[in-house]
Amino acid sequence: MLSRCSHSPIVALGLAIMAWSAKAAPCDLYAEGGTPCVAAHSTTRALYRSYNGPLYQVLRGSDGTVLNISPAANGGVADGAAQDAFCAGTTCLITIIYDQSGRKNHMTQAPPGGFNGPDANGYDNLASATGAPVTLNGRKAYGVFVSPGTGYRNNAANGTAVGDASEGMYAVLDGTHFNDQCCFDYGNAETNSRDTGNGHMEAIYYGSSTFWGSGSGSGPWIMADLENGLFSGASAGNNGNDPSMSDRFLTAIVKGGPNKWAIRGASANANRLSTFYNGTRPNAPGYNPMSKEGAIVLGIGGDNSNGAQGTFYEGAMTAGYPLDATEALVQADIAAAGYAVAALTSGPVLAVGSAVALQATTAGYSTRFVAHDGGSSAVGTEVVTTSSAASLKGRASWVVRPGLGNSECVSFEARDVPGSYMRHLNFQLQLHRSDGTKQFNEDATFCPLSGLDGSGSSVRSWNYPTRYFRHFNNILYVASNGGVHDFDGKAVFNADATWKVVPGFI
Repeated sequence: MLSRCSHSPIVALGLAIMAWSAKAAPCDLYAEGGTPCVAAHSTTRALYRSYNGPLYQVLRGSDGTVLNISPAANGGVADGAAQDAFCAGTTCLITIIYDQSGRKNHMTQAPPGGFNGPDANGYDNLASATGAPVTLNGRKAYGVFVSPGTGYRNNAANGTAVGDASEGMYAVLDGTHFNDQCCFDYGNAETNSRDTGNGHMEAIYYGSSTFWGSGSGSGPWIMADLENGLFSGASAGNNGNDPSMSDRFLTAIVKGGPNKWAIRGASANANRLSTFYNGTRPNAPGYNPMSKEGAIVLGIGGDNSNGAQGTFYEGAMTAGYPLDATEALVQADIAAAGYAVAALTSGPVLAVGSAVALQATTAGYSTRFVAHDGGSSAVGTEVVTTSSAASLKGRASWVVRPGLGNSECVSFEARDVPGSYMRHLNFQLQLHRSDGTKQFNEDATFCPLSGLDGSGSSVRSWNYPTRYFRHFNNILYVASNGGVHDFDGKAVFNADATWKVVPGFI
């Protein structure tokens, strides 16, 4: 009896610590493990148990005002309802992804560097605030959908690893959204947005690029971008222990210290992490010791290479090399967050298999319907009436198919040219026969939404969710609400991007 009583305070203390840790968020857990977060970014939730500050900022297209989105409760999920109310009837962009660590390592629109971005003055594009809806234990939030040309950066970060100092980082990503371009990264990069040599970066890369390195299968893979190399193990090139992974929600981890580094990963809905590499630095010049510079990038390479795509939900960077045991706790917390898909469409339902016509709603243009020209592959709008020729009625009729690139959305097959679909190319809609490639399928996938003008439907590009079907000079574009092209003009954008969906003419 005495022996049992003498141990009860220890048992009670242990249970209390376990209960306290169970409530901890990722950056609490890293701090408990002796490797505190020096940057903590998420648009979906707080990464500290008591954090109640802003997660990100959105810019409203209709009037240029901004709103900070915070957790709905301390330490909780982002207030998606606040964003929905603020952005109703217009478009919104993510302008700032706030750092929750207190070091003010916020990420903003990436500036030009070794490569220019597509926005004004060579900046990268900002992400749509509504392109990546998810739920966390049933609560709606939004991720950061990075299309090619989109990027965020902080070139003056505070407290991040420099030189050969140790660090760790994790990110929760969409494992189905990737390409083979450079470079969808999150992590440590150059401070001048240019390639300054081997070993000047240490960032998580996710995608299917094989230019520098690869893993087993055909990808995508979690790799480390260490500058002038995407590494999947100790040597450049292929390392078969790094598996292809395509979980809808994916945890990716990279960590590095003096002559050691590791890659780890798992489904974000699973409790157990796997280690894909754990060993010495790459056996190529410049990577041992490392020369990290401490900037932070998201969606781009260190030199502003911006051809990649992906979706980011949350991530953090640490001071020091985290223990595997700490990362196991972080992964358990991620799994407990309950990431799940949310609807990509809204408004009137476009029934798969139905034949439809898309009628313009802009004043003075309501006799015009989306139609292909029957010759050059261009898609625009034409006047169509009940007395129009059968050939014109055919060119203005479309069959709704499951989205070729994402079945949660739709593709439009020409009623009169089976096997040919509307797809955007250089942001202009064209009719092309499907070639079955990943690029074609994604370019031909669109998400119908409640009409921006308050009625009808608006049709958003799946892979460029800042862009919507918009008629301009009777040509059909995927256009943004403000941008560098004439067809991106803000004047009457909502009307031009709102359509009445009616039964097809044939």
